[in-house]
Amino acid sequence: MKKFPLKKYSDSNLFFKDYSRIKSEVLNKLDFKIISNICFLLEKVIRNKKNIFVCGNGGSASVANHFICDFNKGIKISSKNRVIPRVISLNLSNELLTAIGNDLSFSKIFSHQLDNYANIGDCLITLSCSGNSKNIIDAIKFAKKRKIKVVSLTGFYTKSLIKSDYHLDIGCKNYGICEDIFQSIMHMIAQFVRQKFEIKSL
Repeated sequence: MKKFPLKKYSDSNLFFKDYSRIKSEVLNKLDFKIISNICFLLEKVIRNKKNIFVCGNGGSASVANHFICDFNKGIKISSKNRVIPRVISLNLSNELLTAIGNDLSFSKIFSHQLDNYANIGDCLITLSCSGNSKNIIDAIKFAKKRKIKVVSLTGFYTKSLIKSDYHLDIGCKNYGICEDIFQSIMHMIAQFVRQKFEIKSL
């Protein structure tokens, strides 16, 4: 498990170099086989015209929202509108999130939406640095009951409570680095799937 920082820095250049070094080391140690399996799962979901739900907290919420752009627009354009992904970020509506959180429970902000929209054959992608967020765990449990495939990206999750179909742990206890790599993984998956759907390969 990589940790950063382990000391106080007075030299900003040294801090930036160490941050970049740790991020590079963690990125290069990712289990790319799992990422490949995630790509094939999402390709199958897209071909079957099913939904891909994405959610996260804090900075991970912004990565969840970014999925919409890279999939719904990017793949659709590359395939000349022949393939239309349906990625839905459960983080997108502040109004709905706060209403559910206030009236029901913050732990239900994602699972309550899944109850409205999700069906067998859909997929849920969760992003959580700690892996212990109650709303993330609740969403995973709900998805499993509905027989929805679950992909979980975590940062420093060492327990075995998450029963996802595909679970990739970054192995770094630094929120910034984890979220950077979540974004990188999202781009890797989106760009790989996108080039498979390019019109010349259909």
